[in-house]
Amino acid sequence: MVNNVCKVCGLPKEICTCGDLLLTTQVITITTEKRKWGKVWTLVKGLNPAEMDVKNLAKQLKRKLACGGTFKNGVIELQGDHVNKVKDFLVSQGFQPENIEIKGRR
Repeated sequence: MVNNVCKVCGLPKEICTCGDLLLTTQVITITTEKRKWGKVWTLVKGLNPAEMDVKNLAKQLKRKLACGGTFKNGVIELQGDHVNKVKDFLVSQGFQPENIEIKGRR
C-alpha cells in the first residue's frame, strides 16, 4: 500500500497531479555558450533533479537532436546550437512555453 502513495502530496498515485503541476510551474532558461575552440553549446537550466528525472530528459534530448552532451551540476549541456529545437521538445513534453526563457541568443 505504501508504494501506491505519492511522496509529495500523500494522495494515491492514480489521482496524484504533482507531475503535471511540476511541468506547469517550472521556469527553464535556455542559453548558448561558446567554449574551447569556438564550439557552441546549448545549456538548459532551471530543471530540478530532485523532483524529476532530468538525466532521462537529457538522454531524450541528445537522441532527438543527434548530438552529444551531458547533465551535470543541475544543467543539461548539449553540443551545438539547438535553442529553438530544445524549446519545441520541452513544450511537446508538457512544459509551458511561457515558462521557457531563451537568453543570450546569438
